[in-house]
Amino acid sequence: MKKHLLLFAFSAIALTSCKDDDIYAYELDLLKGDWKTEKTEIISGADGKTVLNTEVPTGCDAKSTINFNTNNQIKIHTFTGSNVNTCSILLTEGTFTYDEQTKEMVMDLKANGKQPYEVVILSSTELRLKQKSGNFDYDGDTKADFTYVSFKR
Repeated sequence: MKKHLLLFAFSAIALTSCKDDDIYAYELDLLKGDWKTEKTEIISGADGKTVLNTEVPTGCDAKSTINFNTNNQIKIHTFTGSNVNTCSILLTEGTFTYDEQTKEMVMDLKANGKQPYEVVILSSTELRLKQKSGNFDYDGDTKADFTYVSFKR
């Protein structure tokens, strides 16, 4: 019985020591690849629920993508223009860090510097980020409102 108890204890220690690495690798694997912006919402800072504004990309904007890879590199392809057939493209590159425990992601883009986000949803088909800096009072109630960006594969 003691041998079984010791075996169980050592197994539990071994499993918990690898747990954080496994979660990080799993979440990084979910994150990697191309994502398209589905919508950008401004949510009330007063209650954290009320949607104050929603923007859905159309035309050239709908072609824009963000790409994460497992080497912590990020590439953002931004398409602009008034005619979907003649869009202009801008490539922004940088790096990102992700903390699987706090769900904080920091994108360090060459053009914009460091931008912190909270990862609200991360699945194989959906990514939702909450902007943690640069938020403003959209509705004039003296409370900063938050920008959320939702992506789909």
